[in-house]
Amino acid sequence: MNDIKIGNFLIGENHKPFIIAEMSGNHNQSLDRALELVDAAAKAGAHALKLQTYTADTITMKGAYTINDGHSLWNGKELYDLYKMAYTPWEWHEAIFNRAKEKGMAAFSSPFDETAVDFLETLNVPAYKIASFENTHHPLLRKVAATGKPVIVSTGVTTIADVDESVSVLKEAGCKDIILLKCTSTYPASPENTNLRTIPHLSHLHNCITGLSDHTMGIGASVAAVALGARVIEKHFTLRRADGGVDSAFSLEPEELASLVTETERAFLALGSIQYGIQPAEEKSVLFKRSVYVARDIKKGETYSEENLKIIRPSNGLPPKYWNFILGKKANTDLKGGNPLTWEDL
Repeated sequence: MNDIKIGNFLIGENHKPFIIAEMSGNHNQSLDRALELVDAAAKAGAHALKLQTYTADTITMKGAYTINDGHSLWNGKELYDLYKMAYTPWEWHEAIFNRAKEKGMAAFSSPFDETAVDFLETLNVPAYKIASFENTHHPLLRKVAATGKPVIVSTGVTTIADVDESVSVLKEAGCKDIILLKCTSTYPASPENTNLRTIPHLSHLHNCITGLSDHTMGIGASVAAVALGARVIEKHFTLRRADGGVDSAFSLEPEELASLVTETERAFLALGSIQYGIQPAEEKSVLFKRSVYVARDIKKGETYSEENLKIIRPSNGLPPKYWNFILGKKANTDLKGGNPLTWEDL
């Protein structure tokens, strides 16, 4: 599969993970806080800043649904009111994107309807992200694909057939660069329902770059995902969970986001290649393996035994694998205790 470029970043199997910091509604309806979030994400080392582009009216309608789920962070709220509270004003987008680009990050968004795509095109975003709840919205997929830009798709709340259809729709509409993210659309998700083994399978099925849209607490799932082939990691973030916000409970704080960047890169670098034998970096350590040493003074003709020989560090003597061969042989010269045993001494 080919590398994909988003902004100044190359994404692919041989590149370190691309970390997307998802602001969502954690700006708490303050542009100043939104810009603080951008600065914090950049300082933490995130490679991209992502928004969500919708209004309550482009995503639902008043009276359509009230959340009735005791396990939900949003239990009892009407969907329309939730989105009205959580949305990022469209007039903020340009300022937020500009700040992100000034800080060296790529900046893009998840559009939730076709008008959002038209708007984001005026801001010349480098890519699009399709949220899980929109991944079977074929008219939206066609609209995004027609831009010719890379598309990242979360695969939450879908069947394997849904994902196959969505990929086909994107490709038929002109999209050449598709990244699929494993996603569990619960907030927060648990490690038990994250199912990271899907990541390499998803990549194999669609011959594409894969990643994880991670709603679990902490960074462990994301680090593990990199070991399984994920090259894009998306995480919600906030300044402080205690500040509240629609997604704050399962969002990373800046220090945690910095750890995510560091530890996923370490996981990527640690993958390396299949390697056996002594590496150049280990050559000096060979000295500290064990070998056979003379434990006390030995006279010529004396029989080698467990009393006058010892297997110790360093490795200047004969390797321990010859221990049974050596025992019972006779010394052919006087030997001083503390010296390594060599072939010349047998």
